[in-house]
Amino acid sequence: MEQAFHALKDLVLENDVVRLRRIAIDDKPGYARIAFDPDIWTYFVSTVTDAASLDTFVEQGIRDTLNGTRIVFTIIDKRSGAVAGSASYGNIAPADRRLEIGWSWLGAPYRGNGTNRAVKSLLLGHAFDALGCERVEFKTDVLNTRARKGLLGIGAKEEGVLRSFNVMPGGRRRDAIYYSILKAEWPAVRAERFHG
Repeated sequence: MEQAFHALKDLVLENDVVRLRRIAIDDKPGYARIAFDPDIWTYFVSTVTDAASLDTFVEQGIRDTLNGTRIVFTIIDKRSGAVAGSASYGNIAPADRRLEIGWSWLGAPYRGNGTNRAVKSLLLGHAFDALGCERVEFKTDVLNTRARKGLLGIGAKEEGVLRSFNVMPGGRRRDAIYYSILKAEWPAVRAERFHG
């Protein structure tokens, strides 16, 4: 299992809707077409608002992926071939057989059309079926009602709030709410929420 975790930086996942692959410098133009929408970043600790912050986002994602602290995926919409957004595996703990799925965002054209569910299906399936995870966790801003509803919609269980978790742009202290899916729950979640 440890070996599977170490191979994550070269992972490619795909289904009929999306292809997930390691973030690359060449993705910048694709991200630039969708990432400057301020609605994306309302509940994020960091933001992408211009070319410089996009450079930082992509370059940090590449560094994190290469050193294994976070595996940052570029989401490719298979219908159009365009960059649709990004998602990551993070807080990777092979010894504890757990990881977090997060840092997820989609450009406006890819929201509300099944893209997010297709991404989560791939990431959850790989985490449980290939990596042997016992737990997959998610966290979001307690104020992010859209993400919270989405997490419940994919079968994640709400666990609790970590108050004053981190600082947001502008100085607000964010309360983070955690959700998880456990290995024992995955077969039923997959059948009920992902039709597979």
